[in-house]
Amino acid sequence: MGRSREFDENVVLQKAMELFWEKGYEKTSLSDLVEHMGIHRRSLYDTFGDKHTLFLKTIDCYEELIKNKIQIGTIHAETAKQAVQFIFDFMIEGYEDRPWGCLIVNSATEMALRDKEVDEKTEKAFMQTEHFLADLVRKGQQTGEFSCNYDAEVLSEILQNTLLGIRVLVRTSASKEKMHRIADFFVNLLKK
Repeated sequence: MGRSREFDENVVLQKAMELFWEKGYEKTSLSDLVEHMGIHRRSLYDTFGDKHTLFLKTIDCYEELIKNKIQIGTIHAETAKQAVQFIFDFMIEGYEDRPWGCLIVNSATEMALRDKEVDEKTEKAFMQTEHFLADLVRKGQQTGEFSCNYDAEVLSEILQNTLLGIRVLVRTSASKEKMHRIADFFVNLLKK
């Protein structure tokens, strides 16, 4: 009979996610993971496999976390404009205690060109976000909030690219005022 786990898998996965988010894949050692997660090396391997498999699981964990927060925030928005504004505000202000940008963007820029699995996961996440944004833009066009002069798919691609840029700026010394100006300018572009 095997020993029962003495830790909550979701809690230690969250800890691994935060470490990869802060340091990136290459700069995170197994020793760092074991120490930060508070588990033994053997437990890490038995539960999550190797470092790479753990990393892929943390991307899934992060994607689910962010998707839930954005969906909850946009559901409560009364208009499409408020929903888009919420997304920008969340990307700029959402994690003041963790100024590490976005784990998906960080992972894509660090590893997507040389790691097929990371490339597939990050591309899938980007495409899901674009589809979600396209739905918001279409809603805004149907209600008359947003201009119909442009295709919703094209606007969602530009919106996604702007959000990606914001998520990179969050990791820099760029001021939040600058990021909010960029967001406000984009939201105004959507209007009639």
